[in-house]
Amino acid sequence: MDIKIIKDKNNALLNRRELNLAVTFDGATPSRNDVKSKLAAMLTVPLGLVIVQNMDNEFGKQELKAYIKIYEDEARMKQVEEAYVLERNALPEPEVVEEEEEVAEEPAAEE
Repeated sequence: MDIKIIKDKNNALLNRRELNLAVTFDGATPSRNDVKSKLAAMLTVPLGLVIVQNMDNEFGKQELKAYIKIYEDEARMKQVEEAYVLERNALPEPEVVEEEEEVAEEPAAEE
């Protein structure tokens, strides 16, 4: 996945950066979390402060356009963004792997 920043605007009133991106990829369309984590690593910003507002992919192209917002602090992000946008961009919780007790199968009694 290759990310190219088309437009980078600083919105001082809302304490955020607004980015328009062109993302090229091979195979399946990347998920929001994939784009979000790649951009956060690329710009060295905290992953929790990156909001993917929308991603548009044209049929048959291996490219998508994305509109991203990067906030300066979490309090301002929660104050400005709608609840459904925050829920859509929530980080996936790590799966807790519980050790299952191995139940020894007893051989069936033959009659």
